[in-house]
Amino acid sequence: MPTGPAPFTQAEYDRRIALTRAAMQDAGLDAMFVTDPSNQAWLTGYDGWSFYVHQGVLLRMEGEPIWWGRHMDMLGGRRTCWMSHDNILGYGDHYVQSTVRHPMQDLASHLGALGLDHGRIGVEMENYYYSAKAHAVLTEELPNATFIDATALVNWQRLVKSDEELSFIRKAARISEKVMQTAIDRAAPGVRKNDLVADIFHAGITGVDDIWGDYPAIVPLTPSGLDATAAHLTWNGDAMREGEATFFELSGCYRRYHAPLCRTVFLGTPPQDMLNAEQAQLEGIEAGLNAARAGNRTCDIANAFIDVLKKHGIHREGRCGYPIGLSYPPDWGERTASIRAEDETVLQPGMTFHFMPALWMDTWGLETTETILITEDGSAEALCTLPRKLFIKDVQ
Repeated sequence: MPTGPAPFTQAEYDRRIALTRAAMQDAGLDAMFVTDPSNQAWLTGYDGWSFYVHQGVLLRMEGEPIWWGRHMDMLGGRRTCWMSHDNILGYGDHYVQSTVRHPMQDLASHLGALGLDHGRIGVEMENYYYSAKAHAVLTEELPNATFIDATALVNWQRLVKSDEELSFIRKAARISEKVMQTAIDRAAPGVRKNDLVADIFHAGITGVDDIWGDYPAIVPLTPSGLDATAAHLTWNGDAMREGEATFFELSGCYRRYHAPLCRTVFLGTPPQDMLNAEQAQLEGIEAGLNAARAGNRTCDIANAFIDVLKKHGIHREGRCGYPIGLSYPPDWGERTASIRAEDETVLQPGMTFHFMPALWMDTWGLETTETILITEDGSAEALCTLPRKLFIKDVQ
């Protein structure tokens, strides 16, 4: 069993490492240096707000993974990782934000001691947490090693969730329902948006019964009115107003696992074009869920939704969703497959997606989304149970 309070069984971690090593072998790698904090946690259980400094997991073809990071965070590694303390390494603070030395020099010394100074080492080049400077120093320190771009190699192994992971996502979904219901209940003319978001955070962190809430990888997205014509806006101190729609893009989080959910609230009487779009959107969501079957492809989900919109005279482009699960800021997506017309990833039981068929029009936005699970047989299961509709609140 894990030596620390890692959240999964040893068999589960062994499964993940075996999958990753098989992918490494196919890529011709001797080792993989993993910097994405979601991938680090998936392989080792490491959980800390330390991804603003250089850290990572070194996975070789044999032996335990090695977690490497700042010395003070090494102590957190001992509290959260399943490996022996000998395989949790820390570098001194004199490397942190220094202009004369770099943490990758310390990592290079460990790689050399492990006989990897002539090895083929995979790194996550397209990753928020692996800087251009880090790569430059590492390659300079190990001129005889070959560094291979292994971006998303680990991410793809995370696509099909285990039963243990699905249990966590279902718990996150319970929190998502509570968070969204809080937003809907609290929304009213005159309510300051920041006060509403404070209630959303409180609901998410308190959780549901014994399901405690973790911090989500994305902060609440809560734009109103014309702001809701754009994706990814957060909040301000303005009061909510009659005659405006507000979409809430939120997620509960349990032990870093997410179940994103979006709903839209209109204060007053919505315009007819919004009501017409709602019906098209809901019909399209049903078509997408029906297409989200094992053996079909992610593009089949997107095309089913888009075809319904076309029938209603609505033009929409772009992604309609992405895989979700374990994540750290700034994104709760897994950055692999996409629900879009050109993506042909084959759907398998155990995959989980945020099916995100939002509409952003000229004067309003309408987000109604679901976290879905690809099942063994039949259409996808929506993991949240909140009614799927535009929530209209009478303000008279």
